[in-house]
Amino acid sequence: MTTQAPPTTATTGGGARRPATRRDAIRAFGVVVGPSLALDAAAVAAVTVTARRLAARRRPPAWAAAGTLAVAAYAGAIRPWLRDLGATRGERRMPLPGDEQVPEPAVQGTRAITISAPPERVWPWVAQIGQDRGGFYSWEWAENLAGCRMRNADRIHPEWQHREVGETVYLHWATGVPVSRFDPPEVLALKGWGAFVVRPAPDGGTRLLARSRRPRGLGEIPYVLLIELPHAVMEWAMLHGIRCRAERAERHLAERGG
Repeated sequence: MTTQAPPTTATTGGGARRPATRRDAIRAFGVVVGPSLALDAAAVAAVTVTARRLAARRRPPAWAAAGTLAVAAYAGAIRPWLRDLGATRGERRMPLPGDEQVPEPAVQGTRAITISAPPERVWPWVAQIGQDRGGFYSWEWAENLAGCRMRNADRIHPEWQHREVGETVYLHWATGVPVSRFDPPEVLALKGWGAFVVRPAPDGGTRLLARSRRPRGLGEIPYVLLIELPHAVMEWAMLHGIRCRAERAERHLAERGG
């Protein structure tokens, strides 16, 4: 998932939330983009040193050569793999609900996972995502390191099953993104994030897809450099978290003879 730095104030339908302080913003920003900044700085240093040494017809140091190879591997193989992790070729190419938010994307990613539970029992976990509801089923410790105050739910809450278009889904206690589409039991789309789509699988299970599209423009550069990698990692953990909970609930239902 993509965690944004807190704004100066935030409110919810349930009442006012205290203003976010500069310390809150620095903490969230540092945890979310700090690792990416460190990796970017190391990559720039490695490539720069390698290029200068080669231009001078000198052998680059081992660390710089290794770093340059790592950058090439990430750009050429790892990044495309992360962008479409778990998705089939057909799923990567097919139009999905929510695509209309960014009609001509600069980059599109489709991550997907198979869940051994029917769609109608997977959807409720998707419907209740949000910092003030069921959480994001990802690495709670990492989210709370950024000050999110996240608590991931381990059961379905009937009172959390509805969203209105325009309603805020909180990513952090002080900030979030609006719902742009809520079509039970299939689509939850969030503005600036993408869409979660629940589809039946041929074996009676579920394919849960997360589609993200980034618009063309200069804003794509900071996203790729700072946000794309943590977003991919946390979103993949989220899909796994939903699968774990849905399959565990399915096993309990089978044990009770339901």
